[in-house]
Amino acid sequence: MEVKIGVHNATRELVLESGQSPEEIERVVRDAMTDKEGLLDLTDERGRRLLVRTAHLTYVEIGEPVERRVGFGTV
Repeated sequence: MEVKIGVHNATRELVLESGQSPEEIERVVRDAMTDKEGLLDLTDERGRRLLVRTAHLTYVEIGEPVERRVGFGTV
């Protein structure tokens, strides 16, 4: 599952691939938004952790990764 996270005052979004289901990721995001510490903690497929303060979140997009096509062939 691909997760894109928008952060205040950042020109680029954070993108990670997760082995979790969309429902699991949504639960983690919702729990972080209601937690008093306000810290979103996600782990990608390689085991790297991403920690973002929820006060700085602008959006979280959860979806399947898009396959990018390369070349000049017609479809």
